[in-house]
Amino acid sequence: MYIEAIRKIWEMSGFAALTWQHGVMILIACVLMYFAIVKKFEPLLLLPISFGMLLANLPLAGLMGAPMGEEAGGLLYYLYQGVKLGIYPSLIFMGIGAMTDFGPLIANPSSLLLGAGAQFGIIVAFIIAVALGFDPKAAASIGIIGGADGPTAIYLTSKLSPDLLPAIAIAAYSYMALIPMIQPPIMRLLTTEKERKIEMKQLREVSKLEKVCFPIIVTILCVLLLPSVAPLIGMLMLGNLFRESGVVERLSDTAQNALINIVTIFLGVTVGATSSAERFLRLETIKIIALGLAAFAFSTVGGILLGKLMCVLTKGKVNPLIGSAGVSAVPIAARVSQIEGQKANPRNFLLMHAMGPNVAGVIGSAVAAGILLALFG
Repeated sequence: MYIEAIRKIWEMSGFAALTWQHGVMILIACVLMYFAIVKKFEPLLLLPISFGMLLANLPLAGLMGAPMGEEAGGLLYYLYQGVKLGIYPSLIFMGIGAMTDFGPLIANPSSLLLGAGAQFGIIVAFIIAVALGFDPKAAASIGIIGGADGPTAIYLTSKLSPDLLPAIAIAAYSYMALIPMIQPPIMRLLTTEKERKIEMKQLREVSKLEKVCFPIIVTILCVLLLPSVAPLIGMLMLGNLFRESGVVERLSDTAQNALINIVTIFLGVTVGATSSAERFLRLETIKIIALGLAAFAFSTVGGILLGKLMCVLTKGKVNPLIGSAGVSAVPIAARVSQIEGQKANPRNFLLMHAMGPNVAGVIGSAVAAGILLALFG
């Protein structure tokens, strides 16, 4: 009798259904948690993503199970609808907008060009992905990793290639965390010591009127040009208007803190929960991770080369290092430009100059996603 009871309990447990594939995914989840906790690689998203991956690969838990008849679905299945419907990425953009100062971009509008140039990796990765056999929708989803913008990558992938979402999300956020390792060798390779030593003049002071008008004008122009980008650009600029208007401090504070933190938890855990062994342990996952690295590298190359061109056209007034900040990983990429500039010249203070291309990259990646969605959606 006792043996029979033990046997039934065993058969009903997850241990009985555990496969080697589940074991591999549990190990990967633990490694990612190690990187998030110990190495502090983008922990705000990598930690919930890795724990969501862990939950998805514990057999029989059913947290991502769809509803069947009168039986309700799993908890994470319902929370995942915010990803599937594009709600979470848009809300995160609102929080990003509320935390972002577009002053450096307004003070130096040419930064927009550097932000656009740093989207070069999206094009390169798209072309390579198509050459490797991915269909255009999948290739577009892979290419957007080069924008160095996790919410945008998740938004576009959820619309075009949901099956690739786990690999693309993990690649995007992992490489964003590794920017201090990926970018500096490329920056030193493509610039001379003389170029890295260039000191830039202090930016002009931007008026409050300019800062208030900026999100309104950008919203009108971008959404009229690309209606498909309205959820991302609209929420980004609404959050920024909360910040700059000065009349809704409570809303600005909520968007910057409580709202973005709650949505980040839901987004991370549910994206990680899509990483089941059946969907993640595939050859195409390795291809996506490799293509993501290529996208990041070529985005850095595009920004620096355009920075070098602007350096020539302005007769040495622009330090090409700020071009690498055109990827939209705010403010990590701008800090890397500052660090590399000071290594060459301790009197170099490039941070605010690099923030212009950096915040321009946020707009650029959203616009790139809108173009890809319009072409392949």
